Amino acid sequence: MSEEGRHGEVKAHLISDSYSLLKRKACRSTQQREREKEKRERAMDSSESHMATLPEDDADSDHPQQTSPSAFDSVPQRPPSNKSSLEKYLPVDWSIYFDKEQDVAIPNSNDVFHVYMAGTEGPVVFCLHGGGYSGLSFALSASKIKEKARVVAMDFRGHGKSVSDNDLDLSVETMCNDVIAVIKQLYGESPPAIILVGHSMGGSIAVHVAARRSLSTLAGLVVVDVVEGTAMASLIHMQKILSSRVQHFSSLEKAIEWSVRGGSLRNVDSARVSIPSTLKYDDSKKCYVYRTELEKTEQYWKEWYEGLSDKFLSCPVPKLLLLAGTDRLDKSLTIGQMQGKFQMIVVRHTGHAIQEDSPEEFANLVINFISRNRIGPHGVEIPGLRKPAFSKP
Repeated sequence: MSEEGRHGEVKAHLISDSYSLLKRKACRSTQQREREKEKRERAMDSSESHMATLPEDDADSDHPQQTSPSAFDSVPQRPPSNKSSLEKYLPVDWSIYFDKEQDVAIPNSNDVFHVYMAGTEGPVVFCLHGGGYSGLSFALSASKIKEKARVVAMDFRGHGKSVSDNDLDLSVETMCNDVIAVIKQLYGESPPAIILVGHSMGGSIAVHVAARRSLSTLAGLVVVDVVEGTAMASLIHMQKILSSRVQHFSSLEKAIEWSVRGGSLRNVDSARVSIPSTLKYDDSKKCYVYRTELEKTEQYWKEWYEGLSDKFLSCPVPKLLLLAGTDRLDKSLTIGQMQGKFQMIVVRHTGHAIQEDSPEEFANLVINFISRNRIGPHGVEIPGLRKPAFSKP
């Protein structure tokens, strides 16, 4: 064979080999496309099978939902209905946190005060709520405190389930008498060691009761988020604040939701148990309204807080002031704190109702206060501190 013939044969083989290589690549590409197609079809079948389990498919069977061919697409979640969105705001019964409730009738009057109780031994942590709240604002913290002490949370007149001849008489004199009368009816002439715990308006009443020195076994005082200067300055805004609230609620769930979304409370679990007790159903309006008509009690607001700092410092028992923010202490409190006359703790990341927004931290602070001051059987001996004379359970 000539040289030219051999070159032609080699060239033909090279062309044939190149064609075969291209053919094999094309075949592999076709096979790969077939496999990817099968993979997409399996993904679609799986997606359709998954969607068949959704409850809305039964209603929409005549109009099947289109699916994406991508195996990475996920089935979108069904938007929650109004019913499901309100489920987390369903009311919760008080019995989850307290052990019992009791109506305390006051002799020679028509007044009956409702109290909630938890725990069976130890000193009594007697809780006084703020204006417009109820004893159930201490529910979550009570479930923790009762491990070391007894808890009694009272509904003031005009609040919660308490009834009286005059629900609008929220004067300091009247409310102090109510507290002392309830304690006397519960424990007679030999009450156990008592720690008064008061929030906001209740803090003022706790201070005034303690300053009277009429409770022989008073062993401690805890005031929650109320300082005279700040409170007095806020009074001029109170009517506007009260009138700007939502005044009517179609359901308890809506009221609970508003309290959390509106910012008055930050703990939905606490709101679910406490908010219903601050409302009543108005048959004429077919809706829920506020149980307490605070806007009609303005004549008493000033006396709640005027002179409170000096009265607080004069109370002859261990004292704890819990604040939700860095309220500026007035001159009397500043000097008193520097002299060690009371303990002050700022609780971060809470609103006005510390006991509701951070119930576990609040409970721990109260328990530590009891222990630190050796009140009751769970008190501890701390060198350098004098043991109170009345520490019986």
